[in-house]
Amino acid sequence: MQETSTKPYLIRALHEWCTDNGYTPYLVVTVDENTVVPPAHVRDGQITLNISHLATHQLTMGNEYIEFASRFNGQVEQLFIPVAAVSALYARETGVGMGFEVSPSHAYPGGDDTAESPASPVSAAGAATTGADAPRSSHLKVVK
Repeated sequence: MQETSTKPYLIRALHEWCTDNGYTPYLVVTVDENTVVPPAHVRDGQITLNISHLATHQLTMGNEYIEFASRFNGQVEQLFIPVAAVSALYARETGVGMGFEVSPSHAYPGGDDTAESPASPVSAAGAATTGADAPRSSHLKVVK
């Protein structure tokens, strides 16, 4: 039997540590063909994401995949990140965190149990490999 990687456990522990100390956990991801993130925010094949409880909806940090919904420019995006593609997790305020080795990731299993599979995987070059959903207007207002 193959031993389970420590990487997803360390990611969850660092996320919990950041949250417990009032810090904002930032996740650095090396984008590959199995990573679903907004392509406009990918820079040099990487994206840095705020994964605090306030910035995410339905955050699931499993052993193989990290999934959540978040807003980008007022639009809700469903993100799918293979744990293998995570290169770091750190506290924004202090920079304290940990870097990880990036390894080849696996495609989303997309079984019948999921209501929705990722819609627009992004390659390392930042181009969407499938069509994106039509944009919806935000129901939020700016209050000054």
